[in-house]
Amino acid sequence: MSRDVAVLIPTLRRPDSLARAVRSLIGQAPNRLREIVVADNDPAGSARATVEALATEASVPVIYVHAPRPGVATARNAALTATEAPLIAFLDDDEEAAPGWLAALLDTHERFGADVTFGAIHGRAPDAKPWLRPYLEDFFSRRGPEAAGLVAEPYGCGCSLMTRAVALPGPAPFDTSADQSGGEDDKLFAGLAARGGRFAWAPGALAFEHAPAHRATLGYALKRAFAYGQGPSQTCAHARDWAGVLKWSAVGAAQACAWSALALVLWIARRPTRAQALDRAARGLGKLFWFNGLEPQLYGAAELRRTAASA
Repeated sequence: MSRDVAVLIPTLRRPDSLARAVRSLIGQAPNRLREIVVADNDPAGSARATVEALATEASVPVIYVHAPRPGVATARNAALTATEAPLIAFLDDDEEAAPGWLAALLDTHERFGADVTFGAIHGRAPDAKPWLRPYLEDFFSRRGPEAAGLVAEPYGCGCSLMTRAVALPGPAPFDTSADQSGGEDDKLFAGLAARGGRFAWAPGALAFEHAPAHRATLGYALKRAFAYGQGPSQTCAHARDWAGVLKWSAVGAAQACAWSALALVLWIARRPTRAQALDRAARGLGKLFWFNGLEPQLYGAAELRRTAASA
């Protein structure tokens, strides 16, 4: 078959992590991989030199795109403009594809006639506190069925393969209102599901997510858990499904009360599992407090401020 796949990597001031991600793609599905596109989300364009150096190592083009307005959806949209490939894979700049990753995605995608196929992710958090590390490595992981096949619910955009014409309609399919908070993939997949889209799971398509020190904390994980919890309620609100909003809010209230009480007991007892209980409580609160303006700011400008403060 012709080379028909582009892998897109949005990045923001992570040169070492970006280099690891790109190098993990070299040699993947050599008869199918057309190009690697890196969308640099730093206004200063700091990734250009790294991408140009990596391009000399790769057997396929490594294309640099500057997306100077910080935001995860903006970066994904900008990367799409740089390729005409009919199949689009996404790998985040903190992820590393295992050997055979792209081939496994393609095999499952084509075998089951999927519009989007998701791969497995194993989290790594070597800088986390010992008691917290098992929770965080599980938090940054993504697990699914043991066997490849169609699934009813989508996962996240990172470590995925999409049929562009169906799953990524128009020149800017990712909603830029989610630039700072994330969740742009939730809106994309909700729209695809409403159109009858087909999702698949490829357990053999493995990537590793490397959590840097500033993310290997309980506070960061709970912010992300709260944002994940907001997803179902916000999706219903976007569709004006107010009965669904009420349902998820009620579920969230029950979860928040039950898991907060358990977390308090576990915290007093200094049990490591208090992290898991707090995670469930945060997800419940997210379902309840889903309103616009309450989304945690985790990407784009927030990341720029963090890197500037640590410089």
